[in-house]
Amino acid sequence: MNGADADDELLDRAFMALSDPIRRRIVARLSRGPATVNELAEPFAITTQAISKHIQVLEQAGLVTRTRDAQRRPVHLNPAQLEALTSWIDRYRLTKEQQFRSLDSVLAGDTADTTDPPPG
Repeated sequence: MNGADADDELLDRAFMALSDPIRRRIVARLSRGPATVNELAEPFAITTQAISKHIQVLEQAGLVTRTRDAQRRPVHLNPAQLEALTSWIDRYRLTKEQQFRSLDSVLAGDTADTTDPPPG
């Protein structure tokens, strides 16, 4: 597998991971700082084992990492992977915005033509 294929696979995993509302809420919580599995499980009516599985999916997508701090194993958001997702989205958003600006320009020209009085 070449580098581009590996990047595409990680991108696919990240979007798949974020398709779940619980995982999106976990990412949102981690944006405020690291947390343990128990802390991440608090707002949900599911088991810590289920939260651990969600965290594993996020880890496999490169969106979070875990470290060891004595007895604690805090989960951290991986901002570099989030930036990669944002960059991918921005590339297509900017292209579409340019197309819309071009269309606006064409439409503005057509509008000017239709509002001018006919010659002679």
